[in-house]
Amino acid sequence: MADAIPLAIPAIPFGFVVGLAATESAMPTWVAWTSAPLVFAGAAQLAMITLAGAASVWAVIAAVLVINTRHLMYSAALAPAFRHQPRWMRWFAPFLLVDQTFALSALQTHRSPAEFRRYYLSVAVVLYAIWNVAVPLGMLVGPIVPDSWRLDFAPPVMFAGLTLFAVKRIPAAVAALVGGSVSLATVGLPDRLGIVVGALCGVVTAAVVEQAMLSRGRRGSGADAGGDAIVGGTSGAVIGAIDDPDADGPGERR
Repeated sequence: MADAIPLAIPAIPFGFVVGLAATESAMPTWVAWTSAPLVFAGAAQLAMITLAGAASVWAVIAAVLVINTRHLMYSAALAPAFRHQPRWMRWFAPFLLVDQTFALSALQTHRSPAEFRRYYLSVAVVLYAIWNVAVPLGMLVGPIVPDSWRLDFAPPVMFAGLTLFAVKRIPAAVAALVGGSVSLATVGLPDRLGIVVGALCGVVTAAVVEQAMLSRGRRGSGADAGGDAIVGGTSGAVIGAIDDPDADGPGERR
């Protein structure tokens, strides 16, 4: 549980950003609030709230699906650990899968199935609880927070923390650099598709680097390296998309 706190702290101002966006959205306030416990996906949740009323329902759905495409890579990386979990865990746990949960759990796949299950659920429940407190608080106090506080910096700071957490090996560093660069270069693509393109490029490049290192005899932990590369690539891609000054800034006050 203690492992979740350092990665949960940056998510608190991010939750404030989502809560503030909910108060300014065309979406009914109570509907926007229910997105926190039901959607539980910060970037996708923010996109859904900000696009409501400004885009068609199908455009909103497409944007949410594109942003959450990185979870396919997360699921693939954790699949070996989940293969030995009971059915209820395989059905329920994916709902709680967010970037921080994956970043921490991907480093624990060596544990026994029971230990991994306890670790995953402990981390996930802590993050879920914190998020569902931060978003309503953002709805209450966000409108009176001064612009000088610059809460819009919260999303890139959170993903930067995830990137630094993952970059322990050369492939993960390469994944973060390539993912961020490609995402920034493709930021003009519709529906934040640049995040997916950047993440895929980062992970593929990291896989090539990892294979080159293995061929030279510099062996490492394959499972952990893969998890680090996915976190680095996807987090770098999200940072590249968020930080672009010409992009629609999440959490900007209108």
